[in-house]
Formats: sequence, structure tokens, C-alpha cells
Amino acid sequence: MNDRHWRGYAALIAAIAGIAWSAIFIRWAAVPGTSSAFYRVFIASLVLVPWRLATLRGPSDRLKAQSSASRRSVVLALAGGVFFGLDLALYNSAVMRTAATVATLLGNNSPIFVGLGSWLVFGRRPGRRFWGGLVLALSGSATVMMANFSTHGTAGGAAVGNVMALGAAFFFAGYLLLTERVREEMDTLTFSSLAIVGSVVTLLVTCLVAGAPLGGFSGRTWLALLGLGLISQLGAYLGLAYALGHLPVTITSVSLLAQVPLTALLAVPLLGEQLSVSYVVGGMLVLTGIYIVTSKR
Repeated sequence: MNDRHWRGYAALIAAIAGIAWSAIFIRWAAVPGTSSAFYRVFIASLVLVPWRLATLRGPSDRLKAQSSASRRSVVLALAGGVFFGLDLALYNSAVMRTAATVATLLGNNSPIFVGLGSWLVFGRRPGRRFWGGLVLALSGSATVMMANFSTHGTAGGAAVGNVMALGAAFFFAGYLLLTERVREEMDTLTFSSLAIVGSVVTLLVTCLVAGAPLGGFSGRTWLALLGLGLISQLGAYLGLAYALGHLPVTITSVSLLAQVPLTALLAVPLLGEQLSVSYVVGGMLVLTGIYIVTSKR
């Protein structure tokens, strides 16, 4: 494994750890999902966009940036931000309606859509190792989901939350596919800045249309939103964008399933959710599937 791959995997591990905290921060914020989704990207943009602008110190730097990023890649980066914004709106709403572990599980079914999208749209049919590892990973995820259903059932809007989480998986897959394509000709910071602008605009419009509150929150809520924006968004997705520039999207998308057992472990002491033997077995299956997909061919 060369240095390029090592850096990609290191960034991916950091991204997974940060994203795993997102469900915790969402619950702690205790506001509608679209509201927390908006502040997740807005807070991150307050750091990311000025940072990107600061790197353009003069006219020559701006011309270099414009020449290195085609109009097509800029449009695709913004479109990726729209997909990501819709993913967050649905996922955050799902976390507020069903168990955090279940929402995270269903929201991570994106590898199914990524595999099909890579095949049908880009003509890249995944190999047998990918599908074998994916079957194991999804089997483990299903084990976790069934254990959660047997404990909590589907009352209280949980079924609607589950559908929202599946919808989030579809939009996140679109984000991953667009990110991989754009990162072939755009650096991490430029892509992340453009994408987050697309997400901020998308979620602001969504909040205004849905009538979701954007203020009047408690200090605890603002602290949770800061964690969501700085840790689960800014840090984690810079790492993810970097990883997607160094690793295939199929490997990256399946590896992200590791956040399912990690979120489950965090949810036990922090959200009071239960962790049974079935959760442990399911988590091991997920990690085994990830190992098969990411191991040397």
C-alpha cells in the first residue's frame, strides 16, 4: 500500500469517527431535523468558505483556481451540495423519529445505490469481492435493525423515520458519486467549499418552506449544533472528500458502514439506547464485510 492510499485510509477513519457522533449531536440539539441540518452546514461554512477565499491571495491565484476548475466541475460540486443537503434534511429528521442506531443503519444503505449507480451510470461494474463484502455488511446492519425493532417496535412515527433514513441513503449515494467524479479535477478545499454553499442554500430554502425554527434555541442546543457543524461536518467531511480523492468510491462508501456499530456504542451511555448481543454480532458482520472490500486484491 503506497503513501497515497495510507493517507486516504487515515482520512477515512477520521471521517467515520466524526460522522458517528452526528446522531448524538442531533438528539442533544432537540430541534427539528431540518433546523439542525441547516446549522450543521452553515456553521461549517463560516470556517470553510473564508478559509478557501483566504487561499486566493491575488489575481494570479484566482486565475489559476478558475482554470483548474472547469465550469462543469463547479456545477457538479454545487449539485453534490444539493444532494448532501437533502440527505441531511432526511437523516436528521429520521434521528428525531426513530432510534439513532436504526436511522444510522438505514441511512448507510448508500453502498447499494453507489454500486448500482457506478455500474448503470459510469459503466463500472463492482467485482465479486465488493458484492460479497457488501452482503456481509448489510446482513450485519439488518441484524442490528431487527434487534432494535424487537426492543422498541415501530411506534411513535418510527416507520416514517425509517423511510426518511432510506431516502437519505439515496441522496448520500448521489453525493458520493458526484464527489468522486469532481475530485478528479478539483482539490479538497475548493470542492468542499462549493458543495457546502450548495447545501446551505438548499437547507435554508427547505427550512423556510417547512417553517422550521432557526432561532430561539437554548445554550445546550447551540453547543450541540456547534459540535454537529465543527466535528461531524467540517472535520469529518473534509476527511471524506480527501479520502474520495485517493480511494475508490465503492471502498469508501462501504467503509462508512463502520459508523453504524460505532454510533450504537455511543448511543448506549449518551442516549440510553440498549446494546444487545445481536448488536455486537451485527457490528462484527459489518466490520468483516468492510475488511473484505478494503483488503488487498
